[in-house]
Formats: sequence, C-alpha cells, structure tokens
Amino acid sequence: MKPIEILRKELKIVTDLRGASSLLQWDQETYMPAGAGAIRAEQIALLDTLSHEHLVGDLVSGPLGELVDLDTGEPKWGLSDEESRLVREIWKDYHRAIALPKEFVEEYSQTTSMAQQIWAQARKENNFTKFAPILEKVIKLKFREIDYLGVKTTPYDILLDYFEPGMTSAYVTVLFDAVKERLIPLVQKIAASGVDTGVELLRRDYDVDKQWDFGVKILEDMGYDLNIGRQDKSAHPFTTSFHPTDVRITTRFNKNNLLSALSSTIHEGGHALYEQGMDPEWYGTPFCDAVSYGIHESQSRLWENLVGLSKPFWSYYFPRLQKVFPENLSNISLDDFYRAVNTIEPSLIRVEADEATYNLHIMLRFEVEKLIINDRIPVAELPELWNDKMEEYLGVRPGTDAEGVLQDVHWSFGGFGYFPTYALGNLYNVPIFNQAQNEIEDLDIKIASGNLIELRNWLGEKVHRVGRRRTAAELIVDITGKKLSANPFMDYLEDKYKEVYLL
Repeated sequence: MKPIEILRKELKIVTDLRGASSLLQWDQETYMPAGAGAIRAEQIALLDTLSHEHLVGDLVSGPLGELVDLDTGEPKWGLSDEESRLVREIWKDYHRAIALPKEFVEEYSQTTSMAQQIWAQARKENNFTKFAPILEKVIKLKFREIDYLGVKTTPYDILLDYFEPGMTSAYVTVLFDAVKERLIPLVQKIAASGVDTGVELLRRDYDVDKQWDFGVKILEDMGYDLNIGRQDKSAHPFTTSFHPTDVRITTRFNKNNLLSALSSTIHEGGHALYEQGMDPEWYGTPFCDAVSYGIHESQSRLWENLVGLSKPFWSYYFPRLQKVFPENLSNISLDDFYRAVNTIEPSLIRVEADEATYNLHIMLRFEVEKLIINDRIPVAELPELWNDKMEEYLGVRPGTDAEGVLQDVHWSFGGFGYFPTYALGNLYNVPIFNQAQNEIEDLDIKIASGNLIELRNWLGEKVHRVGRRRTAAELIVDITGKKLSANPFMDYLEDKYKEVYLL
C-alpha cells in the first residue's frame, strides 16, 4: 500500500474518533440529562485524547514523513499537485497537534466540556459569577496553547489562524474599519428616516409547532436531505457533522418572534448543505473539510440573508406562510411583510440581530477578545467592558449579563478567534452570490418560483466540494476573479436599504 493510502486510512480513524466525540457533544446540547455532565466531560475528553494521540503517533507520522519534510511541511518529490496540496494540509494539522502535549489536550477537553454546561446554567440564572471561575481556567488553557504553538505576530493571531487560516487580526481590522466607515452612517440614516417597518407584526403569537413545520419545508426545498440529516432544538442553534451522510442542525423557537426560528433554521440549513455537499470519498482528509470558518459562515448567511430576506424568496413563501398563520398575516401585503423582515434596529442579542447591525456585534466581540488574549484583561472586568462596548457600537446597554457577556457559548468551549469569521462570512457571501447571479440564468426568477436547488448545486460545485484544496483568499479569487473587499457587501446593504427605508 502506498504511503498516501496508508495515511488516509489512519486519518479516517482520527476523524471517526472525533465524530464520536462530536456525537456526545451534540447529545450534551440536546437530550443529555442535566446530571450527566461530569461523566460526559470525561467521555469526551477520552475520545479527544485518543484522536489526538493517533494523529501525532507513529501510524500517522510514519507515512506522512515519507511524503513531506516533517519539520517544514514541504512535499517531497514525485507527488502530483493535488497530492502535494493534500499532504501539505495534513501536515498543518499534524504540526499544530504535535505541539500540544497529551495531558494538555485531555485537560482542555474536559474543562471546556464542563464549561459549556456551567455557561448554560449561568446564562439561565443570569449569574456571571457562576461562570467566571471556569472561564478563567479556559483562558489560562488558551494562554498555554499559545505558548505551545509559538507567537508569530500577536497571541490572538495564533487562535484566529485556527478558524481562518492565513488571516491576521491586522487584516481583519482593515476590513472591519472599511465596513464601519460606511455602515455606521447607513445605520444612522436608517434610524433618522422615521420609516415604520411594521416589525411588530412579527411579534404576534405564532404557534411553535407550525413554525417548525414551515421551517422544515424550507429546509427540504433548499436541498437539505433529511434522510441523512435531522433538526432538533437547543439553547444555542448549531450544526454538527459526523460524515456527509450524518449532518444535524438545531434551532430554537420564540412564539413571539416569527423571524427568530425561521432565520436560524435557514442559517443552520446553509451550514448543513455545506457539510452534506462535501465529497465523502475524501472523508478523513482536509479535502472533506471546510475551507475556513468564514467560508462556512458565508454559506449560512448567504441562505439566511441574501436568499431568505430577499423579495424573490418571500414572493414565493409569503402566500404559503399566510395560509399557515391566517390570523396574523391574512391582511398583510407582501411589501409590508418584506419591509418588516428587513427591519434594521440595534438590539442586544447577536443571533437575533439584523444583517446590518449584526456586524457591529462581531466587531465589539473582536475588540473584547483581543483585550482578553493580547492584553490579559481580568475576567471580572468583562461584564462592564462588554456593556461599554455594546453602548459604543450599538447604542444599547444590556440590563443583565444574560443579555450581555453571557449571551454566547463560544468562550466556554475556548472559541477565541471564532467571532471574526461571522462578519468575514458576510464579506465573502455577497461576491459569491453576485457571481451565482451572473452564472445561473434568471436566478431571482427561479427563487421566486421556489426553485432553490440550482443555487444549492452551484454552491456545491464552487464551494462545498472544494474542501481545503484552496484557501479562503484563493477561493474568492477563483470564484469572482477579485480579492476580498468590504465594498461588495456595503454596496449590497446600501442599495437594499435605500429602497426599504426610502433614503
């Protein structure tokens, strides 16, 4: 057997172990009894440790060392271009993993698993002091991780690179500053417009079971295969994948917020289509991995916002929604509903924010995370810092920690560096969607007739099946012919909301 075939066989074992761990985490977030938290943390830690040991062990390093220089990652002579790209990406994962001792991996996994459970309870009780001690432990573990990996630019960049390979906080700052330069004046103009979008119609009483059924119908129309996927409820909507044939999503419901569940269902459906669209032949290798978290987010937010908030989408789905909720919507016009779902209004909760102010939520988190990691700001100062940043960026101030510093799960699982990828997803998705409109004839007309499959298929070819053959920067150039810029996203927002708000 060739070294590359041996390597793929061993990497499948690593990925299977990670999948088993992910399945336990999915259960932890959905159906696990509350009292099982401690043993579940031990079980997850064991699987994470086993997968780490296998990745850095001789069974992987042996064949990998025949294909690349283990010190530099440089592919050896005789490999095809595709093989060279594959083994270089495998080496990146190996190189990062081998820097982390087994004991650290075990401690990190067990601590973050418990931290997620403590966070959920602290958020429910609106009690940051309950979460603070375990958060301090998680942050100390992140500092150790940075020490193991070695700082090249800033400590934060080491963490950011895991989620968005090749990206630096300096470049993120350039992009975010370009967004802020045009976004803040736009939000101010909208606030001063005096236009009433009628958003209160979305806050009437909407039966949760009917919301569920309607969301599932949209998922099916998007091409989400429920034979190899499922939807469940959780406190924080998420997508998890164990294999392209087992991709699961969760959502949450609010009977007095119609858009909340619909948006999160479509959003997670976009993530799920990416996972179901990957090539199972390459399972276990980077070619069956997402390009980056930002590109992953581009897919979810493309479906949620560029499709799910568009006039063509609702010209098809709104009459059907009226039949589901006639008591609330029978006397509402399509134009009025379209305006309501596209309300721009600064709010406290990130996951329920509109597509414009959402980016300000991310920017403030980016600033706070840099202060935590680069400047080591004390955990006790985080609630006040968070509230100050909310007031600075959005003009609103949380009244509780549950609405403020406790609202997101990410820090509990050590996801420092994750947040910027959400806004990067917005910057990626507009040029991608613009190109889809150029290449798919009459795409808006197709969407308006309920045909979402052609877009799904186009994204599958251009994005989903690419895997990590390309970096995010390379992929955007491949698809659009241009480098990443804030301009397409801001052009889209300005053009759309000038019409919605009569600016």
